[in-house]
Amino acid sequence: MAKTENGTKKDGQDPGKLKALDIALLQIEKEFGKGSIMKLGEANKVNIPAIPTGALTLDYALGIGGVPRGRIVEIYGPESGGKTTLALNIISEAQSSGGIAAFIDAEHALDPTYASKIGVNLDDLLIS
Repeated sequence: MAKTENGTKKDGQDPGKLKALDIALLQIEKEFGKGSIMKLGEANKVNIPAIPTGALTLDYALGIGGVPRGRIVEIYGPESGGKTTLALNIISEAQSSGGIAAFIDAEHALDPTYASKIGVNLDDLLIS
């Protein structure tokens, strides 16, 4: 957006507020790393490390080779759609590369025996 002669943006935004926003964004990026917060329209492409899902076609469709490492990922779908199996595969992949994972059991249906068979280290899994 172009600025007017008095320093405000054409849409009437206060330059002081914009400066405060820029400072806040820089502090968040400094604290949590590059790519932790950004404007959706920014042209910069951030290389985000990924955790494979265990399904090559899904990894390809997601565009980065899996789900983003260090982010919260919600898996949503119909009953018996494979959500838990997908989540457990991702957790297994994360743990095998030294990561820590948490599972929020919204459906109260996690089967530890099944999780273990998929490769999840139950001793290291955080659960809620």
